[in-house]
Amino acid sequence: MRTTVGIIGAGPAGLLLARLLHRAGVDSVVLEGRDRAYVEQRQRAGILEQGTADVLRSAGAGERMDREGLRHDGIELRFDRRRHRVDFPALTGGRSVTVYAQTEVCKDLIALQTREGGPLLFEAEALAVEGADGDRPRVPFRYQGREDMLECDYVVGCDGFWGVARRAFPAALSRVFERSYPYAWLGVLADVAPSHDELVYARHERGFALLSMRSPSVSRLYLQVPARADAGEWGDEEIWDELERRFETGDGWRLRRGPLTQKSVTPMRSFVHEPMRHGRLFLAGDAAHIVPPTGAKGLNLAVGDVVTFARALVHERATGSPDLLDGYSATCLRRVWQAERFSYDMTTLLHAAPDATAFDARLQRARLERIASSRAAATDLAEAYTGFPLG
Repeated sequence: MRTTVGIIGAGPAGLLLARLLHRAGVDSVVLEGRDRAYVEQRQRAGILEQGTADVLRSAGAGERMDREGLRHDGIELRFDRRRHRVDFPALTGGRSVTVYAQTEVCKDLIALQTREGGPLLFEAEALAVEGADGDRPRVPFRYQGREDMLECDYVVGCDGFWGVARRAFPAALSRVFERSYPYAWLGVLADVAPSHDELVYARHERGFALLSMRSPSVSRLYLQVPARADAGEWGDEEIWDELERRFETGDGWRLRRGPLTQKSVTPMRSFVHEPMRHGRLFLAGDAAHIVPPTGAKGLNLAVGDVVTFARALVHERATGSPDLLDGYSATCLRRVWQAERFSYDMTTLLHAAPDATAFDARLQRARLERIASSRAAATDLAEAYTGFPLG
């Protein structure tokens, strides 16, 4: 099998890249090791930056997002039983975010790719990336019980942290930066209307809590728990009681309760692999970087990566200049490190570390007070939350 761009992984990054390339007249093949049902059902991110939503619209994948997604013009910070709203449009010149689950983004892009795009092969396991430093990289893969070979001009690894793409980088070339946090998130889905119309980020001495949503009738909520917590050890009423404690305010606000349909624990970590390019192999999304979920940056960073690659390849084909492709890693990493910085800031601002002192707690409160009282500080948060420039 032969194509211009071989894409490993059919998450939002790989699927969006295939769509962008198709609209630019560039052929591609997408290899995905899981089946279609798994890709369309796995729960991940749900916050789309302004730039991500704009890219989906320009790619022809925004119709259902605009119909069913929830535009949010701010977030609420809670601390010391007080509430403070950060108004995104007022601070950023009109920017906002959209609540629209990654599962729905994938469904939309899969439907477009199968109807209009190039081959999208599910249950096609990429085995390696060969010849990345030559002119014709190859991806051996297993599909329908036999092994085959995908020959490409370029390979883009959108295959996540455990995928084969990053393993094709020479050890002498790779640099890894990472940080693990001493806590995790217990996340639940609940069949109950959200208790607030925007996301609520709560700092409490017992730990962080987040009120989010998947739709007007489904709530998504998170609790800070110890790093190796087991979701099965938490009873439903125990979870609701703890959420209620951490979200409590002094103005009579109430948390709506309902049946819990899903529980899971998400570890908190930061990871960056440099560089993001080796020869004709390019990394995108979780294959190259991971952020703690506090800043809602994971999916949006992946979108930035594939937009950067697509623009660079189109530029090379139009002008013959490889300059943008050569600068892919540096361009992406500037945005990645800003997102890592913001995610770290949000995480340390709101979570109670196991070894935190009274001094640390006072600093957190001082930082929150600064955001609540300073337009400059609130603007910095709003600009980062709604999204750094793509590419």
